[in-house]
Amino acid sequence: MEPIRTLRSRTAVLPVSDIDTDQIIPARFLTTTTREGLGKHLFADWRYGPQGSLRAEFALNRPEAEGCEILVAGHNFGCGSSREHAPWALTDYGFRAVVSTQIADIFRSNSLKNGLVPVIVDPATHRWLLEHPGTEVSIDLETATLRHPAGEARFALEPFARYCLMNGVDVNRAGFPGGSIS
Repeated sequence: MEPIRTLRSRTAVLPVSDIDTDQIIPARFLTTTTREGLGKHLFADWRYGPQGSLRAEFALNRPEAEGCEILVAGHNFGCGSSREHAPWALTDYGFRAVVSTQIADIFRSNSLKNGLVPVIVDPATHRWLLEHPGTEVSIDLETATLRHPAGEARFALEPFARYCLMNGVDVNRAGFPGGSIS
């Protein structure tokens, strides 16, 4: 896993609330035990039409979303079933962080273990980000701060998760079941 200290990127905005893990990566794509290749199936039922063509109206299919590493989603992102494939699909697609006012606990835990930074912000910051897609923002893990042109917002990040993200420690492969690092 690549270390993350500061992320700087334009934002892709998906202003939909209650996005569940089956919408992030539909169950029919859960036949793999590896992360690679899942990005092409991210939001598959929303991104592709019946014949497999891209839906031009979908936010991530628009040219301005290309190359964005930070996804700003509606309230309650990652709800539904426990599905490690969801953060795998997001990171394989190229996202390094997801920002919302609420992120489901299991999704948040799976994200932290797989190199995706879940950022929970206050409603005013969230509203501003939703209203300004494509905005350049930075996420600083050392200070747990998201900065945008109109201000900044602090977010919670557990010390162990921060350590792992900032040092590129893949807890799934590190072999320290008790969480101790030496």
